[in-house]
Amino acid sequence: MRVVHTLLLVLAILEITIAIFAANSAHVTWPPMRIAGSCLLLIAIAWIVVARLQLGGSFSVTPQARKLVTTGLYTRIRNPIYVASPFLLLGLSMALMQWWPILLSVIVIPLQIVRARREAAVLRAAFGQEYDQYRARTWF
Repeated sequence: MRVVHTLLLVLAILEITIAIFAANSAHVTWPPMRIAGSCLLLIAIAWIVVARLQLGGSFSVTPQARKLVTTGLYTRIRNPIYVASPFLLLGLSMALMQWWPILLSVIVIPLQIVRARREAAVLRAAFGQEYDQYRARTWF
């Protein structure tokens, strides 16, 4: 069921992205910056979707310690969704050739850091040394 919810979320994000581009494409050219931003945006969305799918049943909005996920993207990065978020906003900014997504990242990045710290505390309390070892071999 969570896979279905994730796929619906991805479809909604893609639909919004396509709608934004369609609304702007009638009178807008596609210079290299817009093309690069679109590619970055799609890569970030794919990254987030893959990370979410790899979390499986461990995904939650609030910090919870259901299972310590250490495979896939989580082999190298403890919070790949949080890491991808600024890239998504940068890609959106470049694709739309607007500054507001960058301004939004000024809010999102500190919030993601706070969330990562809270999750780390919960995982540390639940998994102890196993989490410490995982944390030692991964980034953010």
